Amino acid sequence: MPAPMAIDCQDLRQLLESASPPRVLDVRTPGEFETAHIAGAYNVPLDLLREHRDEIIRHLDQDVVLVCRSGQRAAQADETLRNAGLTNVHILAGGITAWEAKGFAVNRGVERWDLERQVRLVAGGIVLSSILGSIAAPRLKWVAGAIGGGLTIAALSNTCAMGMLLSKLPYNRGASCDPQTIVSQLVDSTEKRGGRS
Repeated sequence: MPAPMAIDCQDLRQLLESASPPRVLDVRTPGEFETAHIAGAYNVPLDLLREHRDEIIRHLDQDVVLVCRSGQRAAQADETLRNAGLTNVHILAGGITAWEAKGFAVNRGVERWDLERQVRLVAGGIVLSSILGSIAAPRLKWVAGAIGGGLTIAALSNTCAMGMLLSKLPYNRGASCDPQTIVSQLVDSTEKRGGRS
């Protein structure tokens, strides 16, 4: 499979202002999306994209740009879409972090922690509490070891089980985080682009 095709922030901004802008799919959690997102982007969380890939790609009729915080989840989404035969896919280089660093506008909502920060908090909290708890119960140190092993596997496999679990918490889910709503939004925008609205 070919390497993901990256697009930089300046090029994406120019494309978004063109007559035929690409479809921007933000694969972060709804909570992260609500905090800040590129205007006109569609929130298609990575787990939903994987589960409903075939249904979603039927409504992706133009170039697609995948966005996440820094590019890791977008690369996973790119692999999912390319494995399904979609070839008109690009990844925003540096993600929403780079977009904001360039000073480009975002729609802002309620501030929430991004998923990577939540993983660091939970993993760090478990390690710290298990090390401190091992003073009284020495076997608790193995909990810290298990978390360290899990983080190592996450890095090597480019996946994160803890992140996937945290993404399902109500804090990270939005009101419109269901496949039917996402597909409905994609269908509506496809009809508008085709002049059938």
